[in-house]
Amino acid sequence: MSVAYRPVLWNRTKLIYDAILIAAVAAYLVIFLTVAPRLSPEAAAISFPIYRMRAFGTCAFLLLTMVLAIGPLARLDTRFLPLLYNRRHFGVVTFLVAASHAGAVLAWYYAFSPTPQLDALFLSNTSFSRVAGFPFELFGVFALLVLAVMAVTSHDFWLSFLTPPVWKTLHMGVYAAWAAVVLHVTLGPLASGGNPALLALVAGGVAVVVTLHVLAGRREAARDGVPSPQPDGWIDIGDLRDIPEGRAITGAAPGGERIAVFRFKGHLSALSGVCSHQMGPVGEGKVVLGSVTCPWHGYQYRLEDGCSPPPFKERLRKYHVRLQGTQVQVDPVALPLGTRVPPLAIPVPEGRA
Repeated sequence: MSVAYRPVLWNRTKLIYDAILIAAVAAYLVIFLTVAPRLSPEAAAISFPIYRMRAFGTCAFLLLTMVLAIGPLARLDTRFLPLLYNRRHFGVVTFLVAASHAGAVLAWYYAFSPTPQLDALFLSNTSFSRVAGFPFELFGVFALLVLAVMAVTSHDFWLSFLTPPVWKTLHMGVYAAWAAVVLHVTLGPLASGGNPALLALVAGGVAVVVTLHVLAGRREAARDGVPSPQPDGWIDIGDLRDIPEGRAITGAAPGGERIAVFRFKGHLSALSGVCSHQMGPVGEGKVVLGSVTCPWHGYQYRLEDGCSPPPFKERLRKYHVRLQGTQVQVDPVALPLGTRVPPLAIPVPEGRA
């Protein structure tokens, strides 16, 4: 949790994450540039600058595909959460690789252009009226600009300055960037050359991203379910016996707001299920030292008032919770931020007191 704009301090986990990521990118580029030219006589005849462009381009596509896959993977299996924790590092590296691809393209195809390289890039092909020969370069430029904005605003300073909803919306542009990259490749290299390896790479990437998001979406929809309102407006969240100690069950209010009910030391507390940092799934976190801890980035909130411990200022909405037998019910009307609500004591069955 960051309280000021200051240089990011790399801890051991971040260093290991970045080291593995950079080593993997370097290994891919080296293997691509050394192995691909040896696959056939035709491949050997292709010039090195073109291989360099392809190496950076395919690497950027793979990285961007992995960025989009990390989210649903983490929702489907918590073992992928370590990848999610520093996903912004992944995104910055993706931008740098994509920028290297763009630089390699300009340096090769437009090195001897009589007009400035960027002018030549935008003006050399204006066949907008037909699919064959469409200026696919524009999709690549758009994707690079989106990745650049995301990389520049990746620090928590911008998250706080823009507010989490705006920041999250801005960074959802990664989907537009990925779609633009797919169009860039489809209307460009695939349309002109029909490289089967590139076709398999793009088709496989699209299949993986779409499949993972569909599976994760179906799981989330099943988890939210349809709220069951009571005559007084309260909604059923689930059964008390389904809440593990230090964990929560989640439900959705009629307006779609996710609500998490945590069980801790014989008490129940209801909070918003959406983290105020990056809108992560707080309801999938656990209680650590009396505070709910978001599984995405470790942001914490007190059970009694939904406030982060000082000096942090993030807050979650609180809700009233009650028990009807073993059925957990919540008043879907959120309380003002910072409202203190004592945790509800779970009755002790007779004979166990």
